[in-house]
Amino acid sequence: MAKHNDTSPEGRSVRLLRVGEQFRHILSELLARGEVHDDLLTSTSVSVTEVRMSPDLRHATVFIKPLLGANEAAVLKALRTHTAFFQKEVAGRVSMKYAAKIKFLPDESFDQAAHIEQLLSAPKVQQDLGDSEE
Repeated sequence: MAKHNDTSPEGRSVRLLRVGEQFRHILSELLARGEVHDDLLTSTSVSVTEVRMSPDLRHATVFIKPLLGANEAAVLKALRTHTAFFQKEVAGRVSMKYAAKIKFLPDESFDQAAHIEQLLSAPKVQQDLGDSEE
């Protein structure tokens, strides 16, 4: 019997990606609707950029970015304070055998992209890029 290749190019299975995307939508909805009883989280727009699930689906790493990067440390602290609420809400909306433990981390990908953009726009690099087009 042929084995199906259900993995993405990053090496994560389609199921892990699908469940992570479900978590992301639920968490985004909770934050957008202000269902968390926290003044900072209610007044700050927070983007849930990615959710990575562990292979056993028992742990979810949630990457967040506050709008314009404002108060990132305070927002992370507030999210971590209300982790039990988020876990309970997600577990109630996703039918899984176990309720996943949620861990909030800042999304550094925007900072890395800005750094790469800055490096590529440096005059020395632009000079090299201009020579290769000739």
